Amino acid sequence: MTTPASAAQRPEYELPLEPLDDLPAERPLTLRERLWQQGWLRTALVLAVLALLWELAARWQDNDLLLPGFLQTAAAFVDSLASGELPDRAGRSLLVLLKGYLTGIVAAFVLTTLAVSTQLGRDLLSTLTAMFNPLPAIALLPLALLWFGLGEGSLIFVLVHSVLWALAVNTYAGFLGVSETLRMGGRNYGLTGLRYVLQILVPAALPSILAGLRIGWAFAWRTLIAAELVFGASSGQGGLGWYIFQNRNELYTDRVFAGLVAVIIIGLVVENLVFNSLERLTVRRWGMQRQG
Repeated sequence: MTTPASAAQRPEYELPLEPLDDLPAERPLTLRERLWQQGWLRTALVLAVLALLWELAARWQDNDLLLPGFLQTAAAFVDSLASGELPDRAGRSLLVLLKGYLTGIVAAFVLTTLAVSTQLGRDLLSTLTAMFNPLPAIALLPLALLWFGLGEGSLIFVLVHSVLWALAVNTYAGFLGVSETLRMGGRNYGLTGLRYVLQILVPAALPSILAGLRIGWAFAWRTLIAAELVFGASSGQGGLGWYIFQNRNELYTDRVFAGLVAVIIIGLVVENLVFNSLERLTVRRWGMQRQG
């Protein structure tokens, strides 16, 4: 039997390689590839295709009362902007939304801080979220009318309900996901109470907190528009929802669609300029979230 020691050894050899100095290290991208890497361009392309389909469907329907075309809606949108009515309505809605949104953020932070600090706080948060998180905010409209009357107070009440539970659940889940290494590091530095939450838990759970803020914003925005459709006018003043409802009563369908377009545009602006920028400057920059 042949042993490894007595086996024939293959001779070693070396193959010289030609230098690659004249070849580029990277392949240059074509113009089409460079353009396709621009996110704003891809988004604009999707919107252009949707607008084209909308216009074709409206022309096939051939009934402006049921479905005005994209061009007709764009004309109504520009007219409402020029008259100042649409910016005024949008400003009123955003002001109310900001008040309710910030109030909901503060309430969610208080609840989650209590939950990570005490057993009673954990029981309180779990019980309240189990009770009220499945409850649609629009179902609280009758109570809001009884308690706060017709106007801004009722709107803020339903907005707080929309933001509070979604943000509290996501924030608390993020706090629970913080590693024990970071927790022990904070305790070794003597951090307790609010300082422990702000300096250890909040930075570590920031991806979950941002997700909760994003979900809370979406819930609050659509809840506000729906609430304004019902009782959003106070002393003849209302927001975007009331603008849509008023034009629907007057059978100005193109203005109804213009109001809906304004709702969508505001949503896109907040999503891209606020939340995406905040994620890019924090969790993506810190390596806590991968690039999409």
